[in-house]
Amino acid sequence: MTKRLRIPIGIENYKDFLNGSYYYVDKTLLIKELLDKGGKVTLFTRPRRFGKTLALSMIKTFFEKETDRDGNEQDNGCYFQGKKIMEAGEEYIHHMGKYPVISFSLKSAKQPDFQTAYNCLVEQIAKEFERHSYVLHSDKLLQSNKEIYCSIMSQKAEYSRYVTALAFLSDCLKQYHEQKVVILLDEYDVPLENAYFHQFYGKMIAFIRSLFESALKTNDSLAFAVITGCLRIGKESIFTGLNNLKLISVLNRDYAEYFGFTSAEVRALLTYYGLSGSFKEVKRWYDGYRFGDTEVYNPWSVLNYADETDAFPKPYWSNTSSNSIIREMVEKADTVVKKEVESLIAGDAIIKPVHEEITYEDIYSTQDNLWNFLFFTGYLKMTEVDFKQDMIYLRLAIPNEEIRYIYRYTIKAWFENKVKTTDMLPLYQAVLSANTVQMEDSIKQMLRESIGFFDTEESFYHGFMLGLLKPLQNYEIFSNFASGEGRSDLILKPFDEIQPAVILEFKNVKKFSQMEDGCEAALRQMEEKHYDAELIEDGYETILKYGICFCKKSCKVRMKL
Repeated sequence: MTKRLRIPIGIENYKDFLNGSYYYVDKTLLIKELLDKGGKVTLFTRPRRFGKTLALSMIKTFFEKETDRDGNEQDNGCYFQGKKIMEAGEEYIHHMGKYPVISFSLKSAKQPDFQTAYNCLVEQIAKEFERHSYVLHSDKLLQSNKEIYCSIMSQKAEYSRYVTALAFLSDCLKQYHEQKVVILLDEYDVPLENAYFHQFYGKMIAFIRSLFESALKTNDSLAFAVITGCLRIGKESIFTGLNNLKLISVLNRDYAEYFGFTSAEVRALLTYYGLSGSFKEVKRWYDGYRFGDTEVYNPWSVLNYADETDAFPKPYWSNTSSNSIIREMVEKADTVVKKEVESLIAGDAIIKPVHEEITYEDIYSTQDNLWNFLFFTGYLKMTEVDFKQDMIYLRLAIPNEEIRYIYRYTIKAWFENKVKTTDMLPLYQAVLSANTVQMEDSIKQMLRESIGFFDTEESFYHGFMLGLLKPLQNYEIFSNFASGEGRSDLILKPFDEIQPAVILEFKNVKKFSQMEDGCEAALRQMEEKHYDAELIEDGYETILKYGICFCKKSCKVRMKL
């Protein structure tokens, strides 16, 4: 029996797929399209874990005239035997192994301060210089350039050398190979986002801009370059004046099938691993993305699903992506945004203007920027596109059950964290002093700061009140507490019996006009089922009984006098 190929969880190096007997979804025709389009500098923006790093590794393996440190050339042709690119024709195969390649990832720069981030980038630059150190054995380089090369490689060069290091390395490689260079830059936006949140954005943008402009804009040694990231960072950034850049975002039809899995690729993968009967479930959980006109599945989640022995759908993607910007924007969101998030979770769509260039400095200039970040980072999908007055308007919805899960739990928790920063003392004082007017005001305020999923109805309000009252000091809080002839929603027991004990019973209604009746029903239930029985037995002197009725973002509070 033939042994099945392994599932490549976390494998990002193209050669490892072949050397390690991993299942590979053939994306090699990306090479053909790159050559057909002939772009000088191509920027691919896609959500995290959609295969960008693997794509660059595959491109590197195909184009690179790989040379070891002793100057011996390596043949990478074996890694493409049987792949689709080999059927594309000699005009494409001719480019295999013909170019020196600079491959550089910026993801290591996710550090708490500029100096540490800068040092990490310098280290990555030095490693790429070391990988090509065979050029030092050649007479094609001037001695002065060899000395500069060695200082950069040893991480002892001045700052001014590192801001032009990629351009300098491409010149050295061109002289050695007598062939222009391919430059591959991965995760270019990671240091920028990180620097923004750690407040050294100005320093980082200055370094990255100089590094990229020298390598991509005024570089006569450049054949072509490919860059990947999640977002197109706009006008103030590293692409200022770079008029040879071709942006390929999720809105473009070009290259759409090369990042993520198509429906046919998912069917083939599931069939290979004996999971063909799970296709509908996988589609419901991990499909729903649309790049250009192409339907796309989340590849990370599909692979993890196939790797699980129980094949039970889970939100595999939720902890892999960078959420810093989205979290901060969500926590600053107004009541209109909260209502729209609730609408999305309920399965509705919203129409928003979307633009591909986003500037960190303008993040909070409009709430619409939140929808830009959610869309381009994979938290929303487009279902329709419209153009009005030079602006792109998209009809946006949640892509699938995995992302809906993230909204229900992760984004909901971010809103709740914001509520927790609110001063709760007025609410606590009102509860313990029988001030129903202040209780209503405080609870209404918290409801409007939070988001709710009203398909769960009373359970949402129950959990909401439990979260608000749990931090109350010198009290134990009990949920669904068995007492008398039933279970009360919440009971607050003070450690000191002189302090008032509290019983809260909740109802929810569909119409505001029904709220008064809801409060009375809650109070009546408390009395009929004797929810105060155990508190009386324990000897509490004062017992406050509240009937609270909720309707959407409002409530009424009544108490048993």
